[in-house]
Amino acid sequence: MTQIIRTVAELRPLVRGWKAAGEVVGVVPTMGALHDGHLSLARAARRECGRVITTIFVNPKQFNNPDDLKKYPRTEEADVALLSSVGVDVVFIPQPDEVYPDGFITTVSVGGVSEPLEGRMRPGHFDGVATVVSKLFGMTMADRGYFGQKDWQQLQVVLRLVRDLNIPITIVGCETIREADGLAMSSRNVRLTAQGRSVANVLYSAISAAAEDIRAGQSDRMAIREAAEKMRSAGFERVEYIELRDAETLMPSDDPRKPRRMLAAVWLDGVRLIDNIPV
Repeated sequence: MTQIIRTVAELRPLVRGWKAAGEVVGVVPTMGALHDGHLSLARAARRECGRVITTIFVNPKQFNNPDDLKKYPRTEEADVALLSSVGVDVVFIPQPDEVYPDGFITTVSVGGVSEPLEGRMRPGHFDGVATVVSKLFGMTMADRGYFGQKDWQQLQVVLRLVRDLNIPITIVGCETIREADGLAMSSRNVRLTAQGRSVANVLYSAISAAAEDIRAGQSDRMAIREAAEKMRSAGFERVEYIELRDAETLMPSDDPRKPRRMLAAVWLDGVRLIDNIPV
């Protein structure tokens, strides 16, 4: 039976008991408003770990715009029901003052990989991610952490954080879960109009075609330009970026012998959508 726990004082003795019994503990950090992408992470953790914790915490330090924080959907009852259906042991739902108590002044900042792309467009965002992830790893004492590849840059930030600070947890990056038409699942998708939703899949199809063209020998710049034009023609209001980067460092890369990633951020119906694929 899935338990709801809201304090570290209640969570830690339970986790210590699991570990004393030799259980491997997995954690799936989320901000709630769950969809099948999140549930795929919980299912992966369920397959690989003896015990699974999913955290739900809308982290104020990740939001540049206070209005976005206010608008972020809170669907705790529905989220817990979904997590119960996939066998999560504990849903950890701390209040803000449990995570950031009065007088909290520490920030965790990961350089390098956090700076381009989303880091440039959303200053301070990855400091918020790194800080809350560090807190959640410490609170849950988990052995394995599960993150989606849809937020590729975030995944690289977490991997670097764990490596640099010797945090004793294994990070698992899970494949992006997509709708039938290719659109990456996201809590933001529900904010699209019917018309916007009908063309949103062009994001994935355009970058997929660009990646295929690059593999076939077309220049990176030309393929990316064509992808951007496809999205504008489909009705996207703005193409914020489409970039081909080194998959690990996220630095610009024109070396096809190394793993590369194409990452994109676009606007449709006033909603910011992101996606990425290997090249």
